[in-house]
Amino acid sequence: MLSRLTRLQAVVVCAVPVVALLATAVFVPLPFSVAQPGMTANVLGENKGDPVITITGADTHKTRGQLRMTTIEATGPDQDVSLGDVLDGWFRTDQAIMPRDSVYPSGDSVKEIEEHNAEEMKKSQDTATEAALNHLGENSGDIKVTLKLADVGGPSAGLLFSLGIVDKLDGDGSGGDLTGGRNIAGTGTIDADGKVGAVGGVALKTQAARRDGATVFLVPKAECSDAESNLPKGLRLIPVTTLKGAVGALVALETGQGSVPSC
Repeated sequence: MLSRLTRLQAVVVCAVPVVALLATAVFVPLPFSVAQPGMTANVLGENKGDPVITITGADTHKTRGQLRMTTIEATGPDQDVSLGDVLDGWFRTDQAIMPRDSVYPSGDSVKEIEEHNAEEMKKSQDTATEAALNHLGENSGDIKVTLKLADVGGPSAGLLFSLGIVDKLDGDGSGGDLTGGRNIAGTGTIDADGKVGAVGGVALKTQAARRDGATVFLVPKAECSDAESNLPKGLRLIPVTTLKGAVGALVALETGQGSVPSC
């Protein structure tokens, strides 16, 4: 009886620090961010009462469809994420656990991060305008494009900005809308030559797109597998690598002529 009790006591004594360690780990802040589907915005429409795209110096035509840029929402750089949060998000399809450094620049304050994201958005808008005008063969000295989108930072809306400018100036090139009246969403950076770059959180952005009524999603080709991982029902993926390819795919989708790429 004494020896059995001693063994039981030994187990209890050993278990106490283990339990304490586990309990502590649950509440210790970890270097992760919890991300989820964020807002979307139709770049052909208005955002908080202001047109997202304003063009002067050239004729524009009225558009019927939507081109929705997509975002993710992540816990802030100064917000603690515990082991419990990580475990909960790990098994959910509407959340993703991402290293904080991949979401926010390491070592920067909240204010610096906000300023950095705003600067990246401004650069993205300028480059998107340049890419669109280059694609159309228009002179940037004659046409002024103003892009305005509140509360969004970073460069991932570049492709959609460019497509919005193309649609307002040229449509499908034959008098129709580039969207064909559809609700089309997407993501992707863009450079002045029209090359589309990869972004993060694609699987979450497809969910945001479908939630807000999109039936087509333009995705950087390199991220097809990520986009397919939790693809919502009723959302068609179109992989793109260039602005020219994206425009061509949308025209083919609208007219039924030519091929529309798929992941």
